[in-house]
Amino acid sequence: MERQYLKEDILALPKRYRTQFINSIIGFKSANLVGTISKTGTTNLAIFSQIFHLGANPALIGMIVRPAVVPRHTLINIRETGFYTVNHILPEWFDKAHQTSAKFKEGISEFTEVGLHESFGEIHPAPYVKESNIKIGLKLKQEIPIEINDTILLIGEIIEVKIPEAIQKEDGFLDLEKAGSIAVSGLDSYHQTIKLGRLAYATPEEIPHPLPENLQ
Repeated sequence: MERQYLKEDILALPKRYRTQFINSIIGFKSANLVGTISKTGTTNLAIFSQIFHLGANPALIGMIVRPAVVPRHTLINIRETGFYTVNHILPEWFDKAHQTSAKFKEGISEFTEVGLHESFGEIHPAPYVKESNIKIGLKLKQEIPIEINDTILLIGEIIEVKIPEAIQKEDGFLDLEKAGSIAVSGLDSYHQTIKLGRLAYATPEEIPHPLPENLQ
């Protein structure tokens, strides 16, 4: 049996029910930890599922930050330093990643509280998650307020990437399954993936067909 929701039905739902429902409806999303550092040197770590590709030339990543009606340490740190990292989450410690969403007091590092470890590069001050297999360093390039719901779009330029050599294919593609990266649905459901296969570039003249085995 199909259930139908109209706009007024959605608005009438209890707040927490509505939040779970609408967060689930778009499907699987990337699950990442964002690492930042304050101007006084305190590191911060927060889980985000609203991070997405914006372009490859220049290499840009977008991230949606919730309204700044309460202190958002991630946002504050990015504004102050101009740098942040995005780190893929692995199955072995997804519970620790989830725990970073707890509201820890200012001056307390989520790295320490949840049992993950910092690692630092040489070209920017933001911390990476040592345990992560795919690490991305970003420099803030633009901040765009979204008036319809008071969220903020942060656009970062990729200035550093750290990956295991074994997960990259000959054409540049990263095998996220081999890397162990997980996905999230809703607010609190974490998933491992099963790759169905890579398909060749689509053209009107050809039927869909798989890429060669060495690129799968």
